[in-house]
Amino acid sequence: MATLTLHDVHITLTGIPIVSGVDLTARTGQRVGIIGPNGSGKSTLLRAIYGHLPLRQGSILVDGEDLSRLPPRRAAQLVAALPQETHSDFDVTVYEMAAMGRTPHKRPFAPDTAGDIGIVTDALTHTGVLHLADRRFATLSGGEKQRVLLARALSQQAPVLVLDEPTNHLDVRHQFELLDLVAATDTTVLAALHDLNLAATYCDHVYVLAAGHLVAHGHPHTILTPQLISDVFGVHAHVTTTPDTGAPHLILRPGTPSRTG
Repeated sequence: MATLTLHDVHITLTGIPIVSGVDLTARTGQRVGIIGPNGSGKSTLLRAIYGHLPLRQGSILVDGEDLSRLPPRRAAQLVAALPQETHSDFDVTVYEMAAMGRTPHKRPFAPDTAGDIGIVTDALTHTGVLHLADRRFATLSGGEKQRVLLARALSQQAPVLVLDEPTNHLDVRHQFELLDLVAATDTTVLAALHDLNLAATYCDHVYVLAAGHLVAHGHPHTILTPQLISDVFGVHAHVTTTPDTGAPHLILRPGTPSRTG
């Protein structure tokens, strides 16, 4: 496990500022969520962390190692990702897809070792898709694909795991199942989440982005207030407590509460 630290991160796309001055820390073993409305910069920020976008300013560190200064192979040994959209142009099996996670640890075109096979098999077992190992990845359902892609990320054995809307397009049961699998890992997790109640349930710490700026962060109990939800998302929120877990539960409806005082 490792600590992920972002300091004064700025990202521009085609000259337009998308993320401005973000400081963020995901400490060893924490599950940290990023929430915010569409267009707030969540996915852009995560893409910079796993190396798909450059920074205009700032730094991204994993236990003090600056990812922007590392060779791609070393950076991939430190950060694994489950992107929001993954397309495979190759007719690969489930096992072959998961085994791609071993690439940062091997020489080019080197065959899988017994150790690689064991790591991939364990990841497929952990995510509940080992029985699909010989299936073609393209034939799987959306939930099955997400599990395989998570197995690929776990096979990478990076101390930091970045998830971009991991429950997107999944039904309710598969949303919970996937996040339960993530919660059972011993990695440091940073996840952009669209569903505020999932963030409240699964995250130890939450960062809130709006228009590319960090506007709040803290434990879900202290951050997910009706006023913040109104200010950031433009909806009314009634916040209760989930009886069995004690996590905040938000009941949302259109409209914003009037300010008092």
